[in-house]
Amino acid sequence: MAEIGEGEETIEGRNIGAMWDLEQKLDQPMDEEAHKLKNMHKEKGLSTLMLLRLAFQSLGIVYGDLGTSPLYVFYNTFPDGIDDTEDVIGALSLIIYSLLLIPLIKYVFIVCKANDNGQGGTLAIYSLLCRNGKLKLIPDEQRSDQELTTYGRTFLPEGSMAAKTMSWLEKKDSRKRALLIIVLVGTCMTIGDGIFTPAISVLSATGGIKVNNPQMSSDTVVIVAVLILVGLFSMQQYGTGLYNIFIYDTSVLKAFSPTYVYMYFRRRGRDGWVSLGGILLSITGTEALYDDIAYFPLLAIQLAFTFFVFPCLLLAYCGQAAYLVQNKDNYANAFYESIPDSIYWPMFIVATGAAVVGSQATISGTYSIIKQAVAHGCFPQVKVVHTSKKFLGQIYSPDINWILMVGCIAVTARFKNQNQIGNAYGTAVAVVMLVTTVLMVLLMLLVWRCHWLLILVFTVLSLVVEGAYFSAVLLKVNQGGWLPLVIAAVLLAVMLVWNYVKIKRYEFQVHSKVSMSWIISLGPSLGLVRVPGIGIVYSELASGVPHIFSHVITNLPAIHSVVVFVCVKYLPVYTVPEEERFLVKRIGSKTFRMFRCVARSTQKDDNFENKLFNNLFSFIQIERMMEPVSNSSNSSSASICSQPHQSREVLINNNDMDMFSSMVDYTVSTMDTIIPLDIPSNATSFCQDRAVDEEETNELEFLRNGRDLGVVHIQGNTVVKARRNSSLPKKIAINYVYAFLKKICRGNNVIFNVPHESLLNVGQVFYV
Repeated sequence: MAEIGEGEETIEGRNIGAMWDLEQKLDQPMDEEAHKLKNMHKEKGLSTLMLLRLAFQSLGIVYGDLGTSPLYVFYNTFPDGIDDTEDVIGALSLIIYSLLLIPLIKYVFIVCKANDNGQGGTLAIYSLLCRNGKLKLIPDEQRSDQELTTYGRTFLPEGSMAAKTMSWLEKKDSRKRALLIIVLVGTCMTIGDGIFTPAISVLSATGGIKVNNPQMSSDTVVIVAVLILVGLFSMQQYGTGLYNIFIYDTSVLKAFSPTYVYMYFRRRGRDGWVSLGGILLSITGTEALYDDIAYFPLLAIQLAFTFFVFPCLLLAYCGQAAYLVQNKDNYANAFYESIPDSIYWPMFIVATGAAVVGSQATISGTYSIIKQAVAHGCFPQVKVVHTSKKFLGQIYSPDINWILMVGCIAVTARFKNQNQIGNAYGTAVAVVMLVTTVLMVLLMLLVWRCHWLLILVFTVLSLVVEGAYFSAVLLKVNQGGWLPLVIAAVLLAVMLVWNYVKIKRYEFQVHSKVSMSWIISLGPSLGLVRVPGIGIVYSELASGVPHIFSHVITNLPAIHSVVVFVCVKYLPVYTVPEEERFLVKRIGSKTFRMFRCVARSTQKDDNFENKLFNNLFSFIQIERMMEPVSNSSNSSSASICSQPHQSREVLINNNDMDMFSSMVDYTVSTMDTIIPLDIPSNATSFCQDRAVDEEETNELEFLRNGRDLGVVHIQGNTVVKARRNSSLPKKIAINYVYAFLKKICRGNNVIFNVPHESLLNVGQVFYV
């Protein structure tokens, strides 16, 4: 056998190299198209009057939960009664400094700045971390994504502590997975808040009925609370302190001295430490505040809290403490007992209304969290309705809404006691705060690049305060604190299963995609009869040809005269400006009538098809204007001249991979596309595209006529199953849990309002 000398290459090697070069030309990322759209979107500033107006409006939706805490804090702090009036002063001192350190300093002025274009929550911090490093488990990020106005990214100096930490996190998938689990634990606990907040707020408010009606049973109070909860969730789709201080005891103001905190723990010992679980309820709603910042500008929220909410909360707690110092036996309903009889019923109505509005804050935050989880591939698609045309953050999810309602009613009816609900609520809040602290430390180091001393001070103060609260609520796990752990465990299992299968599906699609050069080698007719109409092929791939398309053209005798490959890509950003949403490019020469579109989405869109075609028409018009007169009829992309029918036969013969019963766990290829090894010799002959002498108006008219004749939406319907030799837990998770979630979730056809008669599903089975 002859040997090949150094520097020489075989014909086959040259052919493979030529095919690879061609593939790169045909299937380049849309970086150039994305760069053209960059900075087209500009935020509008707010006038001072509008800012003050929004600050006032934020009181209910953002601070309602914090504002209703006085209804139940002292009762949960002293569930067995008050032994010493000095304990009231000590508890008040703890409340004052908890409000100062956690909601005001930590959240309003530090954590809330870590928002994703106005969106808050643990997933928002995770989005910021992912955009500044390769921390996503699904490696679908492209340079074109970074061109988004709302993307935002900072680059770390080489050799810095931040760069070394980021590199350490990026090296292993296990570290990325651990980070995601931490984020999802906080997310699940926050969703649990959406169940406990309405339950405890409304039950505490309605419990005031018994003050004027002692003969009323607790069951009646529960029934009233349930009715109010039903009314609260049904309306989702539309959207005395100072007096008591001077009347009872002004000496409570000495609680502003931190020495009373020390004296409180010294006097009560372990009981004082356990009572921190009740004190913690004074800052519940803080995480909801962070989750809801998308509803209003950050500056409006900071103004409202600093100059109105914070002083009012201090007065409310000081007023109750002043009353309890003189009436320590009325600890169970201190809020209502301290109200003068003449204004009892008006105050009862206001308190109940405030509880409803306060619950709204957490419910709204839950909608935002679920929307973010969907974008990160950690939750099934659910319906999201935007309730405001001016503010994108104001959303409503009917699916999640009714699930929360059922959960709230079940918790209220089961416990019937605000003390046990308070224990459950406190556990959820403490865990969320600790998770937020961990993520904020990473954000301050890797994204903000703060000085290490500032990071250290933030970490120590946060962990000392929140660690103390967390240790206290752990002592109450058997008194209702177990419930949020169970709810979080169920939600975490759902999210991890969904995310795992989504990653495997993406790897499967990357591995099985067809090289674009193969498609071009079929010629303009694709070796088929091109029938009038437009075919829209959906895929999760931003490059290459999805396997479902190759399956269609190898099994059907005809394909549409115009083919558009659409990748609906959910990015780790809260919103994508409409001007930057669609990226369009042509595939091959104009005679192929093939286009690729990347639709960067974060929300449901009932008008998706119209927007897609409007952007396609605009692309053709701009392309025509950019072309030189001499080359106006030619495409800038190279194509392969070969015999269409022969190439199609080769494609069929080389499509031996059993895509419908694959038994392997695929891994993502580092190459942009995967090229089959057996390359036909006739695919290596290149020539220029045949000149087409058609005007822009003719092509636009051709597309409009094709649209009038019919648009068919082609999407894959992948059934995922566990392999036969898989473990029992894996079979249950994939064959039952994931299958159930897939069945009830909304597909792209529902999300983008695709008519059923225009939908073509291509079935395939994938074994994990």
